[in-house]
Amino acid sequence: MTLSKPKPIEIILADPNPLILSAMSEKFAADPRFSLVSTVVNAESFISTVMRVPVDLGIICWNLPQLGGEKIIEILRDHPTAPKLLVYSQNNSQDVPRRALAAGAAGYCDKSQTVEELLSTCASVAAGKMVFPFLDIRELQADPLFSLTKRERTMLQSLADGMTNKELATHFSISINTVKFHLSNLYEKLEVKNRSQAIAFYYSRRLDQSKGPPAGTELRSE
Repeated sequence: MTLSKPKPIEIILADPNPLILSAMSEKFAADPRFSLVSTVVNAESFISTVMRVPVDLGIICWNLPQLGGEKIIEILRDHPTAPKLLVYSQNNSQDVPRRALAAGAAGYCDKSQTVEELLSTCASVAAGKMVFPFLDIRELQADPLFSLTKRERTMLQSLADGMTNKELATHFSISINTVKFHLSNLYEKLEVKNRSQAIAFYYSRRLDQSKGPPAGTELRSE
């Protein structure tokens, strides 16, 4: 009796650097565990591709242009057909894997790891494992963003987009009083007093992300 080969893990790679993207593509294409479905260079292309073409795993650069990894994860995490997402980054700070985990990523890999280690991590994530470096859970829980519900995260983003309470009520199909209730909880968790301060908090976090190293990664080949 001949055993059938396991189905290859279908992946999409997203990195703004064509040279890095090409090098990584060659590694994945040469590994029989994987089937490289597509490569993209920005967030918009990545999101539109995974929405049209279901895959098992999306591998994204943390500083992917237009939105960045954190925003991509937040957009896709509630989508029923979204793939598992693995983030890689040049940034050695504990802040990046912590934020990736809080946003909903399934794994993280940094530049100190070899491409072979990245491949192994991808296989583990595709198999349903969470793969992250050691993180102090106390620091994660102390992050105000980590304490927000999915509704509150989305509402914070909507505030930053300039929505009024009436528009929020329409958008979320809830009453204005319920909007006020959610906003009150949101302000309390962020330790801010009003809408303006909440929006300032949101953009300060986006600014922190944009101050990372140049897009792309430097994963070693050996």
